[in-house]
Amino acid sequence: MVDQRHPVGGVGGQMAELDETDRRIVDELRGNSRMSMRALAAALHISRANVYTRVARLEREGVITGYTAIIDPQRYGHALSAYVFLKVQQQSWKRLQERVLDIPEVDHAALVSGEHDIILLVRTRDAAALRDLVLTRLQDMPEVVSTQTVLIFDETTPASRAGRTPPE
Repeated sequence: MVDQRHPVGGVGGQMAELDETDRRIVDELRGNSRMSMRALAAALHISRANVYTRVARLEREGVITGYTAIIDPQRYGHALSAYVFLKVQQQSWKRLQERVLDIPEVDHAALVSGEHDIILLVRTRDAAALRDLVLTRLQDMPEVVSTQTVLIFDETTPASRAGRTPPE
């Protein structure tokens, strides 16, 4: 039998070897991280012992890094979402990343190539809170050279599609 494993990023940047069953486990857990090992084994038609062993290996190798609740931002009180693009001083990402991620309204941060250096996905309760976040907390950071804010009017994510019936 041919080994169908494919390398992906693992612990410390090392590649973890994944086969099709590993990928199916990850896909199932991404759709429902609360799924029991019994239900996961039944969905994949493999033994529970095999599922336990594989999930433990995927966690140990850093492929699965955690489990989380996915929320509806508006129902949670974050009615306004935006992307905030930052231009920063060279070599400042390492100094900035922890401070940026300590801001509760920052949902995601990425160091990127192109015109901007960092993209933040932020979620706030209203326009006044977004203004305070951008004009006070972000622009007051000495490493931040400039900002650009783009409002999100609507968004779709794979998680938001879960459980929806596809259109006919």
